[in-house]
Amino acid sequence: MSSRKMMTGAAVLAAAALALSACGAPNSKPDAAKPAADLSKLATTTPRGTEAVDHVAWNLPYEPLSLDPMIGYNYAENTVTANLCESLMRLTPELSIEPGLAESVTSPDDTTLVYKIRAGVTFWDGSPLTADDVAFSLSRQTGDAVAYFSDYFRNVKSVKATGDREVTVKLSRPDVLFEQGMAMAAGAIVQKKAAEAAGKAFGTPEGKLQCTGPFSLAKWTPGKSIELTKNPKYWDSKLVPLVKDLSFSFIADESTAVNALRSGDIDGQYFYLPPAGISQLEHSDKVTLTHGKSLVFWTLAATSESGPFANPLVREALSLAIDRNALAKVVFQDAAIPAPTLVGPDYWGYEKDAFAKAHSEFSTAPNIEKAKQLLAEAGPQEGSIVLGVQGSSAVHEQTANLFQAAGAALGLKVETKVIPVEQFGNLYFDPAARKGIDGFFTTYYGNFADPLDVYQIFRAGGNSNYINWNEASDVLNKAVSAKDTKERAKLLVEAQKKVTEANPRIPLAYEPNTVVQNKRISGATASFSYLYYPWAATIGGVK
Repeated sequence: MSSRKMMTGAAVLAAAALALSACGAPNSKPDAAKPAADLSKLATTTPRGTEAVDHVAWNLPYEPLSLDPMIGYNYAENTVTANLCESLMRLTPELSIEPGLAESVTSPDDTTLVYKIRAGVTFWDGSPLTADDVAFSLSRQTGDAVAYFSDYFRNVKSVKATGDREVTVKLSRPDVLFEQGMAMAAGAIVQKKAAEAAGKAFGTPEGKLQCTGPFSLAKWTPGKSIELTKNPKYWDSKLVPLVKDLSFSFIADESTAVNALRSGDIDGQYFYLPPAGISQLEHSDKVTLTHGKSLVFWTLAATSESGPFANPLVREALSLAIDRNALAKVVFQDAAIPAPTLVGPDYWGYEKDAFAKAHSEFSTAPNIEKAKQLLAEAGPQEGSIVLGVQGSSAVHEQTANLFQAAGAALGLKVETKVIPVEQFGNLYFDPAARKGIDGFFTTYYGNFADPLDVYQIFRAGGNSNYINWNEASDVLNKAVSAKDTKERAKLLVEAQKKVTEANPRIPLAYEPNTVVQNKRISGATASFSYLYYPWAATIGGVK
C-alpha cells in the first residue's frame, strides 16, 4: 500500500468516524470494538539460532548520539548498548527482573539496598569488575549530573563500595522506581578508569567505551556504521554469542530500510512503528516478522503552557474527537491496539485485576458531542495548535491528519511542523527544540512492567513533564514509596484517572514490538526488553 493511499484512507476514515459519532458514546464505558491485535499472544523471543555466524548486519533508524549508557536515552542508542553495557539487574524477555551483574540484592531496611557483585566478571580489556566500578557508575547519575535516568536517583543519598564485592545504596525514602530501575540503563555499569580518562568523549566515536557485555565496541565510523565484535570472555555461558561480528547501519527512511531487508542488504531491524512496507515484509519469503510484548505506546505529548492546547478542556475535547479504532486499523495497518489510557496490559506486572478494571472505565470510541460541550465551556480559542511530526514517518503524518480533521470538526485550527528524524530526539530534553510547537507525537515508553514508571513523569520536576502538570504529583510520590503492591496499585489507579482526564499526554495506541530478521538467522529478542537485554547474544544461523 502506497504512502499516498494510506494518507487518503486515513483522512476519509477520520471524516467518516467523526460524522458517525455525532451523537457519541459516553467516555465512561469500554468500547465494544475488537482491538486490532491481541497483546496476550505477542511473542517474547524468536526461535534461538543454532549455528555460528560470521557477520550480521542490523539497521538503526538513525545514528546514536552517544553509547554512554548514562545519556543513551533512545531507541537506536539502547539497541546498541544493550549488547555492550550490562546493568546490576536484568530485564528478561518476559519483562520480569532477575539478577544481572549483581548476583543478589538485600534490603536490611526500607531505605538501604546492598548489592552483591557477581564474581568472575571482567571488562573487555580483561580487568575485573569491582565494587568501585559499580559505585562510580551509579554515583555519576546523582547530584547535578546530566543523565537521562536521573529521575530514578531522586531519593539516593549515597552510593558506596562497602566490600570487595559489595555496594550499598542509601535512600532518603523507600523508592520502588530505583529498585526496578537497576534492571535497565539506569543501572548500567561502566569501567571507572575508562570513563574518567575519556571525560566528555566517553561513549562517542572519539572516546573509548569499556563495559562487560557479550559484545565489545570495535569501531564507530561516524555517518556510516557501528561495529561490534564477540566478547570471547563473557561471563554468562547461557548468552555467549554465536555471531562473531555485528554491525549497525543508519538507514532513516522506512521504505529504503524495508527494501534493504527484502534484498538481504541488511539482516534485521527493530521497528517501533509499522514500517512503510509492513504488508510486503509479512508476505516476504526472505524475512520473518514477529510482533512482541511491548511497553511502547503512541501518544501526543503537550509541550506548551500557553495557547489553546495549554487548556486541559481543549486537550480533552481533541482526545474525545479521535477515533482510536480507526487509527489502529488504518494508520497502524492493524499492528496496534487502541489505547484509552497511557498504560496498557503489558505494564500490569502485579495486581492485574485492579489495573484491568480501571482500564475498562475509559473508551476508545470518539464522542464529538461531549467534545463540543467541553469547548463551549472553555470559551473562544484564538490561534493555532502546532503539532510536531517526525520526518520520514508515515505514521506521524497520518496521525497528524486525523488531528487536523478532528480539529476542523470542532472549530480548532491544527497545524503541523515537520522535524527531521535526526533532530527529533532533541524534543525530549531541549526546551529550545520544542519552541514553536504545542505538542509532538511520540512513541513513548516506561522501562519495566509497572504503571508507575509511566505516570511518574508527572511528578513535580519530572524530566518529561513538559507543561509542569502536577495535579497527580502527591499521589505519585506516595506510590513511589509503596512497596506493598496492593497499596501501590490503588494509588496508581487514582493517578491514572487524573492523568487521563487532564491529558498532559493524549493516549492513542499501544504498539507491539516488531522485529524483522532475514531467514538465514533467528534468535533476536522479540519483546521490548531488547532495549536493555543482550538481544543479539541469542542470534544464530538457521540450517
